[in-house]
Amino acid sequence: MKIPFYKSIFLLLFVFVNANAQQQDRPNILWIVSEDNSPFLGAYGDQYVTTPNLDRFATQGVLYKNAFATAPVCAPSRSTLITGMYPPSMGTEHMRSTYPVPDFVKFFPRYLREAGYYTTNNAKKDYNTIDQTEAWDESSGKATYKNRKPSQPFFAVFNLNVSHESSIHTPVPAEKLKHDPEKAPLPPYHPKTNAMKHDWAQYYDKLEEMDRQFGALLKELDEQGLTENTIVFYYADNGGVLGRSKRFVYESGLRVPLIIRVPAKYSALAPGTAGSQTDRIVTFLDFAPSILSLAGLDIPAYMQGKAFLGKQQAKERDYAFGFRGRMDERTDLSRTVRDKKYRYIRNYLPHKIYAQHLEYLWKAPSMPSWEAEFKAGRLNADQSRFWQEKPAEELFDTESDPHNIHNLAADPKHKSTLAKLREVNQNWLIDSKDAGFIPEALLSKISETTPLFDYARSGKYDVKRIVETAEIASSRDRSKLSEVIKRLGDRDPVVRYWAVIGTIVLKNDAASAKSKLLTLLGDPEISVRVAAAESLLALGETEKPVQTLSEALNDSNQMARVQALNVLETIGAKAQPAVANVKSLLKENQKDSDYDVRAAKQILEQLNR
Repeated sequence: MKIPFYKSIFLLLFVFVNANAQQQDRPNILWIVSEDNSPFLGAYGDQYVTTPNLDRFATQGVLYKNAFATAPVCAPSRSTLITGMYPPSMGTEHMRSTYPVPDFVKFFPRYLREAGYYTTNNAKKDYNTIDQTEAWDESSGKATYKNRKPSQPFFAVFNLNVSHESSIHTPVPAEKLKHDPEKAPLPPYHPKTNAMKHDWAQYYDKLEEMDRQFGALLKELDEQGLTENTIVFYYADNGGVLGRSKRFVYESGLRVPLIIRVPAKYSALAPGTAGSQTDRIVTFLDFAPSILSLAGLDIPAYMQGKAFLGKQQAKERDYAFGFRGRMDERTDLSRTVRDKKYRYIRNYLPHKIYAQHLEYLWKAPSMPSWEAEFKAGRLNADQSRFWQEKPAEELFDTESDPHNIHNLAADPKHKSTLAKLREVNQNWLIDSKDAGFIPEALLSKISETTPLFDYARSGKYDVKRIVETAEIASSRDRSKLSEVIKRLGDRDPVVRYWAVIGTIVLKNDAASAKSKLLTLLGDPEISVRVAAAESLLALGETEKPVQTLSEALNDSNQMARVQALNVLETIGAKAQPAVANVKSLLKENQKDSDYDVRAAKQILEQLNR
């Protein structure tokens, strides 16, 4: 039957009006993200800081007391935010890497854009994988929600980089500081050097400016008449920023401020009343699914996070998981679990000191001053610990010890808590198929043909046996040496690598493994050869292991070179036979930002002192 013309027009008008109404019913969502700051806000109880705008904002929204980044540094942390996925499960944990993710993993703003949202990012990305530019309508230093169509809902991100670590690299004259260095609330692990106090005061000045910029963005939103239609998130991309915060899996590196304001129009979506606080544990893993839930969109089944907002809100999580992989030019591997009271840390490379020299970290004047105090023997035990090897396990009561300086792992009173969180960590590593236990030289090679997420589920990655080997290797348990030696001959190169790590950790107690380690200098996998060289150096061998490390510097695999340079940096003058190959890395076509170049420069500087 033919529909009369006027009815057709009416039907089309109805569809258009209904669709427009649905668009208007969807909330706008605004993210304001500061860089490198722990909850240093007046709203969180900080009495030294000057943050009037954020403190006022907290009275209008809900403040989260237990919000955590998954990584204590920007790129892997942002990888979590943009994908809703746990980076170690995808091989995207290492700082500033671009290993591919599976095709089905989409940057979540793409789902919003496909549903009619106008998506903008101003301006930092740093997602630690291959970019997906189709996620954004605009992404630049000029990107703004103002360019959307009339009545079109938006998802907009503004990144405030004024509080970034780089803001303390160049000291401001003391007379220009707004915050008094003598009143700076130094944590107990920092010595009260002039440079340390100055850096803290300067950093708090930057937080004050960050607060001003935050206030300007809220004012702009209000002037556009959008306050009553926009859900606003404020959070930081990781903790920070002075030494032992950013990059480290303590409260100072992983706990972040999070305040969410939901207008009255969308009160049904609000996590609480204005001015309230919640102790609910949320992590960056949960942000992507939560935004999709607020927008009324389906959450993809592959996302590992759970919505804590909106109609698809999931049951509160019991734990926040975190990780530390390679940080710039320095190799490391730690995992952490946090419940509402305790933080558990497992260090899988405990022989590496916390304070491995990072070129970028040492640009802050406070770091060389801290190092000088350690070398001069003027530090107390809490301040010295950063310059020493790590324990295999750490356990902290975050309520009584917010600075994480009293390790309870060996305290019999906390034995059951330690055992419980150790098991939680192990289960998560296996359930998430944590690919971070593959040494990066091999991981990077695998990624050339297969995303690590797919490889870890291909049947070729025996995560349970590998994690078991890493646990044995990092335990410093001499009774496990026979098992370590046995696994030196395992057919799986990742197991062999971790078995070698076990001999490195045991040092001279692993002397009976020397003959097998010498054989492994010829292993087909370069990461195993380099690890064997490191172990043999500790057992008194020099010529053959240094030759192996020197040869590794000629390898086309950058991460193999970085691994070798990390070893050479620890042996002082014994590295001399490799100097020619170290210098060859400093060619004109190399960039200072290349991590092998940074590590090579540090070795040459040491040898020239």
